Amino acid sequence: MDRRTLLQAGTASALPLIGVRAQAAKPVRIGVLTDMSGPYRDLNGPVTVSCARQAVQEFGPRGFETEIVVADHQNRPDVALNIARQWFDRDGVDMVLSLAASSVALAVAELAREKNKVAIATSTATSDMTGKSCTPNTIHWVFDTYMLAKSTGASTVRAGGDTWFFITADYAFGHSLERDTVSFVQAAGGRVVGQARTPFPGTTDFSSFLLQAQASRAKVIGLANAGTDTVNCVKQAAEFGLTRRGVKLASMLMFLPDVHALGLETAQGLICTETFYWDLNDRTRGFARRARALAGPVPLSMNHAGDYSATLHYLKAVASLGVQAAKASGADTVARMKAMPTEDDAFGAGTIRADGRKLHPSYLFEVKKPEESRGPFDYYKLLQTTPADEAFRPLMEGSCPLIRS
Repeated sequence: MDRRTLLQAGTASALPLIGVRAQAAKPVRIGVLTDMSGPYRDLNGPVTVSCARQAVQEFGPRGFETEIVVADHQNRPDVALNIARQWFDRDGVDMVLSLAASSVALAVAELAREKNKVAIATSTATSDMTGKSCTPNTIHWVFDTYMLAKSTGASTVRAGGDTWFFITADYAFGHSLERDTVSFVQAAGGRVVGQARTPFPGTTDFSSFLLQAQASRAKVIGLANAGTDTVNCVKQAAEFGLTRRGVKLASMLMFLPDVHALGLETAQGLICTETFYWDLNDRTRGFARRARALAGPVPLSMNHAGDYSATLHYLKAVASLGVQAAKASGADTVARMKAMPTEDDAFGAGTIRADGRKLHPSYLFEVKKPEESRGPFDYYKLLQTTPADEAFRPLMEGSCPLIRS
């Protein structure tokens, strides 16, 4: 391993360069463009970098060098575009990874198409990535709003939560998650009685929004947000005693680091959907041990697993296509990734559809009670598994311009 310092212009911080050296004259360069300091830091941040690095190490020097560069986009599309453009035009970056905030991912995906590079969204929710905004240069890994809405939203209505009030992050991700959840709530016989849009980023006090939800007399408060916004909502709802009064909190996007931040005393009984859990089987436990050897004793989420999985599959595709061809055309590299089955310890076997949707099962979990937990990060009980071919939106329903009817 060799370490150098990459000086980012503008708002990006100076961050380390991580590489595995081989004999190639021009290295394959991966840019981890993510939230290193904001509300999604625990879901991305340094652990995302470690998981991408782990994939590079495990892949090894198979005839070419791989380098990773890192920058913080601050959840601002303009900042992300400036960094990505510099990476593509000046710094020889071939693929950007993570992306996090949906507004960032949508903007960078279009730039990757323009520059014929590769963009892989591993921490992005909006289902528009494989719908109206899909491109031949983009792959959407891990999860999306359609999958979350189908799993968590529909199951909550079936359990009796038939009236909903949404607290929604006011940007592309929140709008998409609310939209997709509403469709499943209504299809299951439920109805929406109100909503509140919260500014993003920057909202920390959700008390007025929670009081609006309480006044609506909805049985369910749907949290169409993520990261520290979700954590703050759940904590403040507990302070107001909403759940003690029988109101159900439906966290439409909750991750293991969120549960860790809340603690089981507060989070117990919450329902959430993820596509990865470290304690699912021997392979996921093996991945978690290796990941924590690099990242430290941290709670791993599906985002982190996706960073590892996507990086590993990208490198396999580069090796299959050839470095020169892969660097010449991001679209050709994505096409090769779609043609190859995926396989890794985090998600097992999988495929990538023509619209760029990575397919794998989704899992509905309930957060354990404190007395049910057997050790560190033992937080989930598995309630339901949705097979890969049923978990995500059907191919012909997404309006992806790459798909002909």
